Amino acid sequence: MDYINLFVRSIFIENMVFAYFLGMCSYLAVSKTVKTAVGLGAAVIFVLAMTVPINFLLDTYLLQPGALAWLGAEYATIDLSFLSFIMFIAVIAAMVQLVEMLVEKFAPALYGALGIFLPLIAVNCAILGGSLFMQQKAFGGIGEAVTYGFGSGIGFFLAILGIAAIREKITYSNIPGPLKGLGITFIITGLMALGFMSFMGIKI
Repeated sequence: MDYINLFVRSIFIENMVFAYFLGMCSYLAVSKTVKTAVGLGAAVIFVLAMTVPINFLLDTYLLQPGALAWLGAEYATIDLSFLSFIMFIAVIAAMVQLVEMLVEKFAPALYGALGIFLPLIAVNCAILGGSLFMQQKAFGGIGEAVTYGFGSGIGFFLAILGIAAIREKITYSNIPGPLKGLGITFIITGLMALGFMSFMGIKI
């Protein structure tokens, strides 16, 4: 049940976009059509699901103070936590590069539609935020890290897919001139955030 609770919280209550406003640049820029939103959302799911558990293992067995005790008693006092940012970003960059190559090979049209925002996943604060929140929450095992990473990716996917579907529909709506474009998008984003945060009262 703890895994289910963590999974639901990472999707709705602790949503990267609506709760922490991370990854807003790609959320706003790539959400003009559902097709590109689905492509980027799927890429974010893959990257988060892979990088959070990998970074959990790095943090647990390499970076935390005393994490190197498994090598021997003389290594127990070594603290490599200052390398956390560098190591986390290196893992994220490697996963993003893998996704970029796969998308370019198997979905060249989507690769062209996503443009610069696909490689920019490497510096998407939502991706790095997943690993940093994982570190902050001090998960007890890799299962929790996998659940949190996958759930966070699903949360981002639902957020960008939802706003993309709405933006496609409101193209045909009579929106006041000053609110057209990003103006109405910000308003809708706020309303969606309220909807997602309503799950806070649910006890699983």
